[in-house]
Amino acid sequence: MKVTRRREAMVQAVLSGMTEVAALCGHFGISEVTVRRDLRALADEGLILRTYGGAASVSAHAPEESLEQRSHSFQAEKDAIGVAAAAHVAVGDTVFLDAGTTTAALAKALADRQDIKVITNNLLVVQALAGSHVAVTMIGGDVRESSMGTFGPIAQLGLSRFTFDKAFLGADGVVPGRGLCEATAEQAYLKECIIRQAAQVFVLVTSDKLNRDSQQHWTPVEKNWRLITDAMPGHAGRQVFENTPGVTIESVDAARP
Repeated sequence: MKVTRRREAMVQAVLSGMTEVAALCGHFGISEVTVRRDLRALADEGLILRTYGGAASVSAHAPEESLEQRSHSFQAEKDAIGVAAAAHVAVGDTVFLDAGTTTAALAKALADRQDIKVITNNLLVVQALAGSHVAVTMIGGDVRESSMGTFGPIAQLGLSRFTFDKAFLGADGVVPGRGLCEATAEQAYLKECIIRQAAQVFVLVTSDKLNRDSQQHWTPVEKNWRLITDAMPGHAGRQVFENTPGVTIESVDAARP
């Protein structure tokens, strides 16, 4: 793993409660010297606080990443997740693609299809499918710059007029038994509306978001769902989901072509 990507993942690990040097060594498979060097660099950037024996988050809830940060973070992993998710879209399906860059990667993987219908609140999805043969319906509402997704009462009303064969959701974090975390109550409630209208639910997240509770607003997932992630068996974040009722885990290898 490249240094930049490892340090991004280390910030998320600290935010999710993995604060001891020994735990970080085991999680990332690196030496204590490397962990301490990474923690010093992250503290110098103001992303974490150094403590005796480890680190702590700067605040109880992490600042929301900008769209530019999201767009350059874990892109290979997001592309692999998108390809894996696209394999679940069958001929004739009507699918919902949530806001975010991971679902935008799914849209790119669907761009050569002409036998499906996509409903979305994600302007990045519309951009990815522009000029393709995929039928797209955009849900209106207020636009959030950090995700280029719509939300609010108009979006909720629009969703109530549709049902979907499959819904593909992103999240700022996913915690067993609690659900999906988001930066605002409006985002969390919109995901609840999406889940209510979907026959099948898929959650698409990179490994750094597993068991991460960096935000304070939650969407419970009260039906069976499939988690698609780049976290492979043995990954600490993945393991906490392995015995969670109603969750099927699908791991994808971003290093594999």
